[in-house]
Amino acid sequence: MQTLNDINLFQQSAFINGEWVEAQSKARVIVTNPATGEEIGSVPDMGSAEALKAVDGSHDALQSWKAMTAQARADILTSWYKLTLDNAEEIAFIMTMEQGKPLAEALGEVKYAASFIQWFAEEGKRIYGDVIPSTNKDQRFIITKEPLGVVAAITPWNFPLAMITRKAAPALAAGCTIVIKPANETPFCALAIAKLAEQAGVPAGVINVITGNSEAIGSVFTTHEKVKKLTFTGSTPIGRILMQQCSSTVKKLALELGGNAPLIIFEDADLDKAIQGALFAKFRNAGQTCVCANRIYVHKKIYSEFAAKFTEAVKSLKVGNGLDNQVQVGPLINEKAIIKAEKLIEDACSKGASLVCGGKRHELGNGFFEPTVLIDVDKSMDIVSEEIFGPVAPLIRFESDKEVIEQANDTIYGLAAYIYTENISRIFEVAEQLEYGMVGMNSTAISNEVVPFGGVKQSGFGREGSKYGLEEFVTTKYLCLEL
Repeated sequence: MQTLNDINLFQQSAFINGEWVEAQSKARVIVTNPATGEEIGSVPDMGSAEALKAVDGSHDALQSWKAMTAQARADILTSWYKLTLDNAEEIAFIMTMEQGKPLAEALGEVKYAASFIQWFAEEGKRIYGDVIPSTNKDQRFIITKEPLGVVAAITPWNFPLAMITRKAAPALAAGCTIVIKPANETPFCALAIAKLAEQAGVPAGVINVITGNSEAIGSVFTTHEKVKKLTFTGSTPIGRILMQQCSSTVKKLALELGGNAPLIIFEDADLDKAIQGALFAKFRNAGQTCVCANRIYVHKKIYSEFAAKFTEAVKSLKVGNGLDNQVQVGPLINEKAIIKAEKLIEDACSKGASLVCGGKRHELGNGFFEPTVLIDVDKSMDIVSEEIFGPVAPLIRFESDKEVIEQANDTIYGLAAYIYTENISRIFEVAEQLEYGMVGMNSTAISNEVVPFGGVKQSGFGREGSKYGLEEFVTTKYLCLEL
């Protein structure tokens, strides 16, 4: 890591109650670069004992943190935001090393992550209550908003920084404290942002980052009485388990789970715009995003033309190590992800789909997989019902609006959907019928700090970002005053 200007940002210790600490067992988790397979460092392999300490430290810090004025907390968060931007290139380098995404994407994520800190620094000053007109002349009804308390966050490897700040920034702005468990594949971004929080003046215990055994740490998060909320971004199967475990202490939950996003291209769409949107929605982060276009539905009248132009665009994508500035598609996170892509392609082809480009491991080896396009895909194939999480684009024909809406909704998931059409009436008619928490209309770039992010059905519940995201970290209290 000698290429970093500030080596202090590359932390290999956990951050608990304001101290950089090791696991009691002294055990370590090795972290490798998915592009090269080389070890880039290690972090403490912690468990329930350290998780208990982190929760207790967070609880001890809660009273003084929530007692601060919203402006005082905002000042600290603003300092954290500025430090994040000042060190954006350093953190982006760390992200590319541990996660693999192209450096330009990593830098974009750092700025995106910083935007949540800035937004909630300001929004935290606007947590308003109410005075309700009384039905009794001798009473007054007052509504206040108070911080929930200690928050536990479990974050994924695909967006290792933004998924932290999207949770931590509103939690802190609302007056909560937080314990963060990052993915073991990508812990260094979490530790770097914690180091910057420390430099920004966030008090000891307000932010904690614990690394190691996910099951042991998660068990403490879900069952500890002092933890008042669990927020999780990850797979639907794990979300179901966490939801069950939290029932014993009736915690507030926010779950951002799997997706199976349809991208619908109608016959009147701007074809060039739709192709660019599909490229972004499918191949950003090598297809490893929960809002990826998992199923691309194209009207039969333009199917052949779209498939040909889209395939040529996909063939031009440059695959390689994310540290190469020319690279557009980096490696998949691990061997398991590659095997999943291979199996989905094999199943589709065995049932009548055809490969028009890609379809196998890239000649670069390691975690690289060729950007892939499949045509003649139908709903009998596993790739239509399963989340791909890789650079594989299945193209599906459709004939009518009714047919494609039914197919798009035929899934347990409901996170994001996208439509392309120049018919303004159709835009709203289709968008209103799609059973998804977010719908991009002639756009696949839908994420932003000022809008609510989240899904329906088994894609989870709760919203992150925007004013609605702040509401997730406060509780409503009713005060009745007798005069």
